This record gives sequence, C-alpha cells and structure tokens, in this order.
Amino acid sequence: MKLLFTRGTGFQRLYIHSASLLPTISIHIVPAPPIASAIYPEDLFAPVSVLNVETETPLTGMGKYNIVVFGGDHCGPEVTAEAIKVLRVVEKKRSDIEFNFQDHLLGGASIDAAGTALTDEALNAAKSADAVILGAVGGPKWGTGAVRPEQGILRLRKEMGTFGNLRPCNFAAPSLVDISPLKADVCRSVDFNIIRELTGGIYFGARREDDGDGYALDTEPYSRAEIERIVRLAGHLAMQHNPPLPVWSLDKANVLATSRLWRKVVTEILDKEFPQVKYGHHLVDSAAMLMIKDPRKLNGIVVTSNLFGDIISDEASVIPGSLGLLPSASLSGIPDGKSRVNGIYEPIHGSAPDISGKGIVNPIAAILSAAMLLQYSLNRPAEANAIETAVRNVIESGVRTGDIGGKATTKEVGDAVAAELEKIL
Repeated sequence: MKLLFTRGTGFQRLYIHSASLLPTISIHIVPAPPIASAIYPEDLFAPVSVLNVETETPLTGMGKYNIVVFGGDHCGPEVTAEAIKVLRVVEKKRSDIEFNFQDHLLGGASIDAAGTALTDEALNAAKSADAVILGAVGGPKWGTGAVRPEQGILRLRKEMGTFGNLRPCNFAAPSLVDISPLKADVCRSVDFNIIRELTGGIYFGARREDDGDGYALDTEPYSRAEIERIVRLAGHLAMQHNPPLPVWSLDKANVLATSRLWRKVVTEILDKEFPQVKYGHHLVDSAAMLMIKDPRKLNGIVVTSNLFGDIISDEASVIPGSLGLLPSASLSGIPDGKSRVNGIYEPIHGSAPDISGKGIVNPIAAILSAAMLLQYSLNRPAEANAIETAVRNVIESGVRTGDIGGKATTKEVGDAVAAELEKIL
C-alpha cells in the first residue's frame, strides 16, 4: 500500500487509494500547495484527511467477487437488474467466477428509508467490495431538501477514492451512427475515452457564498500528485493498445495557473514514463469545437480536469445519439492486472422518473458498465469483450428500446443480450 502525505501550513493531507490495510506500506511525502491552509479549510478536511488507498493485492487465483449493487432511484433498479442478469450468464459459463451481489440503498431511496443519502453500513460494504454497480439517483421528490440524493454519490466517490472517471464515446453498434445528431460521415468511427480527474479541482476547493454583498468565490486547487496519478491512468490505458493510443490533454493553460501546472505535469509524465505514447495539448474551448466539427481527431484517450471533464463528457455523450447507450467507470487505482482496483460502474443517464416503471428504459448503458467492471476491476477482458459483442449483435438484429428506434422493453433487451452472450461464451 502506498500512503501519500502532503504537508502544508497548519495541516496535513493523507492520500489513500483503497481502504485495505496491507503488511507492506511505503510512505511518500509530496509538497502541498503553497496556500494549502486557505485552499483546504478545516471544515473541508480534518487535520489528517483520508482521500485515497492504493492496494497491491494480487488478482491471481481470485474467482469469488463481492459486488455491491446500488439500484438507486426510479429507473435505476430496472437497469441494474439487466446488468446483473448478464453477469449471471458470465458466472454460469465460467467455472472460475462466482459473484456475490449485495443490494444496498443509495440516494433518494436511502433518504426515505434511513434519512441519509448513504448509510455507513452501505458505504463500508462498498469500500470492502471488489466493485460497485450503480443505477441512477435523484428525482424531483428530493431535489430541494437539506439531504439530497447527490450527497450520497459524492460521499461514495470521496470515501472510495475513485479519482479517475472513464467515459467512452463510441458506437455500440455500427448502425447507430444513423441516430447521431451529427452527420454519419462526421461521426462514423468516433472512438475516444474521456478520463476525468474526479476528486480534485474546483468542486473540492474553498468557496465563499454570497452573503448579501454580491460577492462569491470558488477556487481550483490541484497538486502535482493529483495530476500525476490521473495522467498515469491515461497513459496506462493508452498502452493497452497496439500501437498505443494517442493521449489528448485538455486545459486552459493560456489563462489558468492550475492549467499551466497541469500541462507541465502531463508533458513530464508522458515523456518520462510513456515515451511510446504520442500526445498533444488542446485548449478546452478549442476541443469543444473540434468535438462537433471533426470528433475523430480526438480518437484515443482524452484526459482533463474535474470541471472541464464534467462539461466535455456531457458534450461527447450527445454524439452516440442516446444517453441510454453510454457506460462509465470511476476507478480508485490503475487497472494493471496486478492488484484489485475497486470502482463504481454506472450508466451516465439519470434516474428518468418520467419513464421509470414502464419497462421502456434502455439497459444497454448499464450492461456495458458491467463489461467495464469485468475489464477494469476484475481483470477479465475476454468476458468484457464478449458482452460488448453480444450488445452489438443484439442491436444490429433490431432488438432495441424506443430511444434508439425500436419497440423492445427493458427486459426484452436484457434477455436478448443474455441469450446472445450465452452463445458467445
């Protein structure tokens, strides 16, 4: 286990990449931001705060996996049910895989049952699991209360140390280019993966609310260590391909000091640790235009900060034509196959209260999220690829929900993918 301490003026920060305690511990001291006490006030972090733990527990020989399932709110349980259905096929066809699914409440469902968006019991289960499947949370019922569903997700991410968010932008099946809002000749063959830094930046910086004087403040803190680990994740993912995929870093280095540090660290890490990887820098506003004009120029790995990643990934999600097609993963470490990497796997769509309970929600994003779980947390790439192939075959056969031009129900799509996967495996 690697413990990363940051020492600053008046307090310390402790970065941990998993909650597990291992016999061997290496401690790394890294410099804190020069205005640490201002950027990280005491009400945001305790004198020693736990952000992250990086485990080195080997994966070999492990075939029994504990998976925490947060169905969440509205349509969330509908789509997670189909993801689990598909994973059960993997379990059936692979004698060395056994899943133990544990259901827990998150978001509005947890607020209704326990008065909090995430109970300590559910959090501890998630932290000790091999991976987490999440449906969707939120809804108008809980939107304005003091306790809100989104607080549960933020706490879950922080406590699990999921610093890297992965959002693929591609077409689950070739014929889906016809439903994209972009012209087919513009978006055909688009295939990039947005790697968003998830636990630093402006969402976690000091802020000052308007107290009546007409002035408010948000700060965008980033340390070298935070940037290094997300760039290493991007570099690792690029190296999983032959030849390695290019890496495109998005920043605002012409204006922001944090972006200049970002660009400097990206350049240093990729040059020194990933010399085989070609890379380039884009200003984020320029990249936003390029994503619509000629998105194939971003094919590869796109790495960026929390705020920019939040915005640019939502823009990218429009390209495939439906939010119901797009999975995501939030990882607590680098999935190198040598150690377990806990993660949160979820479709990028919301809880869709207007259509939940009608059996018409597209489960493909949740099913593909399960494929990402196999790929990144369980180191089972063959089974992950098989799910992706099954999804592609089912969509091409015409079994689709209404959002992508079909008439099938949520369950019918899940059944079709499960049946196709059984043939493939």
